[in-house]
Amino acid sequence: MIAELRELWRFRELLATMVERDLKIRYKNSVLGFFWSLLNPLATVLVLTLVFEYIAGIGGPNYSAYILAAILPYLFFQQAILDSAMSVLGNVQLVKKIYFPREILPLAAVASNLIHFLLALGVFFVFLLFIWIANPGQSPFQWTAIFLPLLILVNLALALGIALIVSALNAFYEDVKYIAQVVLYLLFYLCPIVYFSEQVMARTSPTVSMLYHLNPMATLCTAYRKLLLAPQPVNVGGGTVPASPIDLPMLGVATFISFSVLVFGYSVFNRMKWRFVERP
Repeated sequence: MIAELRELWRFRELLATMVERDLKIRYKNSVLGFFWSLLNPLATVLVLTLVFEYIAGIGGPNYSAYILAAILPYLFFQQAILDSAMSVLGNVQLVKKIYFPREILPLAAVASNLIHFLLALGVFFVFLLFIWIANPGQSPFQWTAIFLPLLILVNLALALGIALIVSALNAFYEDVKYIAQVVLYLLFYLCPIVYFSEQVMARTSPTVSMLYHLNPMATLCTAYRKLLLAPQPVNVGGGTVPASPIDLPMLGVATFISFSVLVFGYSVFNRMKWRFVERP
């Protein structure tokens, strides 16, 4: 694996070029450009806020900010995997003609989505500023946001590990991309995005709650909220429960799982990448 990483470093300029190409292709002839990538999460947050906070009455103060803080990392994770699924298959003729580290293809797809995610986080902080201006009081900005790069690194490791596996498998079994779409759709509801992890802990047994949070994306979505937003009581069954602090042991487990998935995914990709030329 060390040899593959050294080879990848030698082709770093090619990786940068492919990331730039992906970004240009995505917004070619588009007037709004990057802001189209924000339309989906912002529209989703708007609808969920209207339904849960104003109609169902089960949201809370600044509910839209809490949804946005969790949905942005999930959408990065989701879109990075879906884009990478076709990265090898869509470039199979290039793979057959030119030598370069094949892992550059899914890595470029993940990297371009990471750039979008970072830009979206910048918009998120502007969103918090508007909330603060509209409702002066306690600042929505938390000093714990300085640890955000570490959380993004864990998120990136998990997304890249799965992207490597999915891109390699989809080169031979095209059902994989459809399976990934279904799994990621269902996983959205198994992560605390439209609800809170405190509600899961309050309504389930400790064992079920632990199993739920073994899903690294569930733990990461909660961690983003804890780092970026002020704690607030959570509505549960007509009452409220206090916000819990970041579960550092579970976050450590999520970090271990994420980097283990990355190492495993890279090893799977390396075992399969020389067979890509056999793809008809």
